[in-house]
Amino acid sequence: MIITVSLDQLSRPQPGGIATYVRGLVAALASIEAGDLVGLTTSAPVDLGALAITQRRIGLPVGVLTRIWSRWPLGVPGESDVVHATSLAGPFGGGRNAAVHSVAVHDLLWRDEPDAATARGRRFHEQRLSLLRRRRDVRVFTSSPGLDDRLADDGFDRSRLHRIRLGVDDDTTPAAPEAVARLLANAGVTGPFTLYAGTREPRKNIERLALAHAHARVAVPELGPLVIVGPSGWGSVALDGAVVIGRVTRELLRGLYRDATVVAYVPRNEGWGLPPVEALAQGSRVVASTTTPSVRANPEVDLADPLDVEAIADALRRSLERPDTPEARTRRQASVGDLTWRQCALDHLAGWRCE
Repeated sequence: MIITVSLDQLSRPQPGGIATYVRGLVAALASIEAGDLVGLTTSAPVDLGALAITQRRIGLPVGVLTRIWSRWPLGVPGESDVVHATSLAGPFGGGRNAAVHSVAVHDLLWRDEPDAATARGRRFHEQRLSLLRRRRDVRVFTSSPGLDDRLADDGFDRSRLHRIRLGVDDDTTPAAPEAVARLLANAGVTGPFTLYAGTREPRKNIERLALAHAHARVAVPELGPLVIVGPSGWGSVALDGAVVIGRVTRELLRGLYRDATVVAYVPRNEGWGLPPVEALAQGSRVVASTTTPSVRANPEVDLADPLDVEAIADALRRSLERPDTPEARTRRQASVGDLTWRQCALDHLAGWRCE
């Protein structure tokens, strides 16, 4: 079986969680030898290391290619048995006559948070969703709990909708505690700290988190300073009192998760929410908003209304009442034990093979 997947997200300025999904899926498909993998890339190079995938590079910028893919599956090998669009960019066709076509729809955030996208971005997503609603030959994979119901209410036939699980495991070795300590010391942080990991943009609600953290820290100084890691996104965010480090390597990120007193992630709206489950996979205490689907039903997480500063502060205080023993950390890791990229790949295979 020849499986063709789009890799365009990896060359975007702000790849975000979809890029993590693409890398995890490709690596898992290769590891279980699901078939011969072909990745469609843009004019920008993509580094996938030693993964067993053939890259077919299309010499066009990502924006131009995205527009073309709405009408024509440029670059898709004619011998493809499966053509999978990892985002709404496409492509949505091509391959053999009997090829299976699928697309991953990760969220409807442009509707839930219209101010977090440009008018052009909202039009693009609505146009693509309308296109996919008409394209009944394209199977739709959803990772966010409840998203399949929303798409069904929006006119998608339920027989086309397939649930997939995302993964939190990878083979990256967390940075040693000494390396994490050096990174923090260079930013003026010593001792305990609270961690936020993710894009810095208004939707992520970091301003309320920073205010809540300052309130909670008065009563619970063990929270330490609020440390922000991750790229700058769309829109401005005021982060008075927080320590902004910016992008870090995957190794350092996993080390920061492991060593943080608590990891806090309280977006106003979220498609799934990778950082809190990644933190749980390292055994960390986690505070998250009730609007974060990935951990909304996880009893190991302290939840808070993202619009209520005092509720967030209370969740931060409660989080430190949880034990941080080896047994407690093992329990938190077990709570996300079924979220593996191997299982994600198997979910995709089941969706492609069903009649």
